[in-house]
Amino acid sequence: MNTRREERRQAAIEKQIDENLRRVYEQDATQQIPDRFLQLLDKLREQE
Repeated sequence: MNTRREERRQAAIEKQIDENLRRVYEQDATQQIPDRFLQLLDKLREQE
């Protein structure tokens, strides 16, 4: 049985999760691609 208090608590938890995921995504989007990954992409392109 859900009460309004439980629903508000669940909504607050979901909001916190959304905010944390957004923060992590924004941090990753601003970081440079590692050289090792770029080298791997170059090798894959050479094989085409």
